[in-house]
Amino acid sequence: MNQDWRGGGAAGELVADAHVAAVPDLPGARPTLSQRVFALQAASVHFGQAARGVRALSGVSLQIHAGERVALVGANGCGKSTLLRLLHGLTAPTAGQVLRAVGVRQAMLFQKPHLMRLSVQANITLGLWLQGSGWGQAKAQALAALAKVGLSELAQRNARQLSGGQQQRVAMARAWALQPQVLLLDEPTASLDPHAKREVETLIEAFASGPEAMTLVFASHNLGQVKRLASRVIYLEHGCVQADLPVDDFFSGPLLQQQYPAAHLFVKGELV
Repeated sequence: MNQDWRGGGAAGELVADAHVAAVPDLPGARPTLSQRVFALQAASVHFGQAARGVRALSGVSLQIHAGERVALVGANGCGKSTLLRLLHGLTAPTAGQVLRAVGVRQAMLFQKPHLMRLSVQANITLGLWLQGSGWGQAKAQALAALAKVGLSELAQRNARQLSGGQQQRVAMARAWALQPQVLLLDEPTASLDPHAKREVETLIEAFASGPEAMTLVFASHNLGQVKRLASRVIYLEHGCVQADLPVDDFFSGPLLQQQYPAAHLFVKGELV
């Protein structure tokens, strides 16, 4: 493995608050579309004692390249959240290897964001300050991030008094303020009403577009959302990758039915 990669857990590489973690950046350009940002080699995650524990992931091998939009789908308990946490370094593999590109900044958003009993602006400012920005600079960056997600007028509101959709947009502003190159999202719109879902989806689309586009890896039960946002779909079942296809092939190509019958039944809503 060349010098641009390192393996193992990321506990020593992450600088994190309760919500966002980032791999320290190194000098150099943003990875191009041909470069890998993640590579998993037979990675497994097992919780509890071997005899009675739970194998959340089993022998997962995959690669994710810069610029991809990867959706993780499957039934509850299939391993989607564990895979995201593994990619972000919040969970260590019990077997196999996880490799991350050196110098790639990443952030993760959860289904229910963790917001402190502070103003909206302070929630973002504190995260930036913990990353090393001066307090004054961090406050200005926080306001810019809130403008990015259309919440400037709520900067001084208590963050915990906002609606679910507004709280998720604050979390996205907090992630965007750190300028990550990879954004991991765990069911980011699952608990939101249709209007709030559209707002958050629009932001995700904006973050994944343009010359400074982020690489996206997100878990979702909403197959319409997957069609709209993803370029690639990974279907998991019992902690194993059962299908890994471009989004068009996953939803409309005969390849899914012929080679991945379980994934085909899942798409049709018939999988028990």
